[in-house]
Order: sequence, then structure tokens, then C-alpha cells
Amino acid sequence: MINTMWGGRFAGSPAEAMEEINASIEFDRQLAAQDIAGSEAHLAMLARQGIVEAADAEAIARGLAQVKGEIEAGTFSFSRALEDIHMNIESRLSEIVGPAAGRLHTARSRNDQVAVDFRLWVRDAIDAILLQIEALQRALAARALETAAMVMPGFTHLQSAQPVTFGHHLLAHVEMLARDAGRFKDARKRLNECPLGAAALAGTSFPIDRDMTAKALGFDRPTANSLDSVADRDFALEALAAAAIAATHLSRFAEEIVLWTTPQFGFVRLSDAFTTGSSIMPQKRNPDAAELVRGKTGRIVGALIGLLTVMKGLPLAYAKDMQEDKEGVFDAFRTLALSLAAMTGMVEDLTPDPKRMKAAAGAGYATATDLADWLTRALKLPFREAHHVTGRIVALAASRGVALEKLTLEEMKSVEPRITEEAFSVLGVERSVGSRASYGGTAPANVRRQAKAWLKRLGPG
Repeated sequence: MINTMWGGRFAGSPAEAMEEINASIEFDRQLAAQDIAGSEAHLAMLARQGIVEAADAEAIARGLAQVKGEIEAGTFSFSRALEDIHMNIESRLSEIVGPAAGRLHTARSRNDQVAVDFRLWVRDAIDAILLQIEALQRALAARALETAAMVMPGFTHLQSAQPVTFGHHLLAHVEMLARDAGRFKDARKRLNECPLGAAALAGTSFPIDRDMTAKALGFDRPTANSLDSVADRDFALEALAAAAIAATHLSRFAEEIVLWTTPQFGFVRLSDAFTTGSSIMPQKRNPDAAELVRGKTGRIVGALIGLLTVMKGLPLAYAKDMQEDKEGVFDAFRTLALSLAAMTGMVEDLTPDPKRMKAAAGAGYATATDLADWLTRALKLPFREAHHVTGRIVALAASRGVALEKLTLEEMKSVEPRITEEAFSVLGVERSVGSRASYGGTAPANVRRQAKAWLKRLGPG
């Protein structure tokens, strides 16, 4: 069939393959609410400016309300032949209102229409994600307060490094999420300009009021250049970049949960709510929720790379390539929302094993740095020399097959004669974490203070 919305120039129907590749209604129907909101704002402006007569404007407004109701009720019939959400809504509006419905598209193109719809959708998605990030931060901070003094090994290179507390470790993820939220807020601020009124690419000769439509839709201002308004999708790219970084942070935490729940680590346990079993091995408890969060990060990163690739070679202004801007964004935000929900659930669900973590914290000579610090403080050795002395003491303990604190004073003196009994006071893991009282350090008092500060900042939710 010839598309009655734009088919005046065409005498024939599109090929089946053309219709297949050209249609976007299967995914851009998600823009329905935003499309109607943009149309309502545009209509109100056209009426106030005298571009559309009041009687027609009232009829169109009633028609838009009816279309909105049908879509919300699930009774709206979407047509692939009408290509996209804009033409589907306009076609149904014409059935309800009659020829006057065609006045709604005065001073507007599908180019600025989709640009405003998409900005509204991304803005709404960011707002929803920000609430989920706060919920995960709140859960992490609450658990951090509970476990502020629970000692665990801190790792570098996945090797035991220095003792930290479980609460301190959880607060590290709160800080990462805070930066994720900041990136989303920055993206939201930059996207909050309204492209409606840019028309196809050059603006319009009608006496429109772009400030009015921008204000009605909650934008800070109209976009300043009509070409840029319809040609760029950097607002979606920036939101995807924030989503990809956030997903990467979630993936790193998910990987830790996968490790911690293994029998070899045994640091935490997840309940049946966030694990699955094996079809053949009855003993298995698999951390599938964490593994799926880790795996789904690839979809989000892929969406960013996909849209960057679409946009990289496009001259100004609009090109149909840009129809490929939405599916990846829709999927990425849906995936990120699910991942955040799963991570929040796991944080609230997990049960730590303090005995197992404490035992692991003392393994691998994790208090060696504390001994080196003591040598620097008590014996006034330059730290590099203290580091060397401690390394020799660690080698001695390893050759004996014992922990540092199990060496005798005489054995330590064989490496550094000035060592005294006081050196043993820094070798316990609780003493180690308690001594790390510098700002941002793992001392339990620090962790409690930071966790309380975050809970106060985040509020009750």
C-alpha cells in the first residue's frame, strides 16, 4: 500500500523487503507516551500562536486523549505499513478527528518529532535508573554499617594484600555507584534541551514559540541550532556510556560474589532466592544471578559501540541510519534496570561468614605492611629499607611454614637485631584494620562514619 502520510510523491507500493527494513513500529512503539506528550505540547503552542484554529485544536486534543487511552488499555492497533509510532498515532488520530488531524503536523517534521520523543524517553529512563542506583547504594551502606568491623582479606592481583573490613569493601561499591549516578545526572542535564520546532533540519517559517513547547515538556530551553537538533544522538551516546560504565561496575561486584560464594573462598552465602541448582550434580548451588549480571554487561557495552558505529560517518543532518538509534538504547536501559534490581536483591540476601573471612585475612602474610610501617615508626628506618627487612622476615616465615606472628622474637632479630617484642602488637588482623584510620581508610570507626553519612545522604528511600 502507498503510505498516505507521505505517499503523494509515489505511485507504487514499497517492495516487501523495503517495508521490512523500513518499519520500526515493533520497537519504537515504546515512544508512544512521549510522542503524545510532544504532540500535546506542539498543539497547545500552535493554538496559542493562532496557527491552528481553536475548534480544530480542541478536536485534536480530544483525539490525542482517546489515542492515549487506547494505547494504555492495549486496544490500539499498530500497523507495520505505517512504519513508526508517529504515523500510527497520526493515522488513528485522522480516523477519530477527520482531516483536521493533519493540522497537528504543521511546523513539525518527523525529524524533530523523533528527536524530542527520544530525548524524553532517555530522560525518563535516566530518572528511573537513578532511583535504582540509590536503592543499591542504600542496601550496600546498610550492610556496610552492620559489617564495619568484620575483617576480610583485601586483594591486589587477586592475591592477599592487606586486611580490610567487609563494610569497607562494600562502601567501595557505594562510591563507584555515586560516580555512576553523577554521570547520568550530567548526561540528563546536557540532554535537557528541546529540539521540537527544528522541523526537518532548517526550522520553520511559521511563527512558532519554541520556548513554550520546551517549558511544557520540562526542558530547560530549546536547542539553538536546527541542524544539530535533528542530526545528533550524543545525548543517547552519553547515556549509554554512563550505562556501560555502571554495568561494568556491577559486573566487577558480581564477579566478587561469584568468587566469594565458592567453597574455596566461602566468604558469603546466597539463599535459594538468588541461586540455582544443577541438573546432574545435586550438591551444586550456582550464583546464577551474579553470573547473569556479569554476562549482561556485554549487551550494554555492545549497545554503546553499536550506536557509535551508526553515527560515526553521518553527514548533517538526518539520515535513516539513525533509525538504528533506539533498539540498543531500549535494551541497554532495560538490562541495566534488571541488573541493578538483581544486585540490590543479592546485597540484601547475602550472609557473610566472618570466621572464614578472618582466617583468610590472616593468610598470605597480609600484615607484612603493618610490620614495615612499625619498623619505619619505631626504628626510624627509611620505608624502602623497612620494606626490604620485612620481605626477608616474610621469606623466613615462609621457609618455616608459619605465619609472621608465629615467628619468635629471636628469629626476627636474626634479620633485624633492633626489633623488639612491640613489633608483634601490629601483626593481628584486627589491629591492622584498626590502625588504618586515615581518611578513606578501612578502620571500623571510619567505615561506620562513612556508612552513616551515606545513609543520611540517601534518605529512607
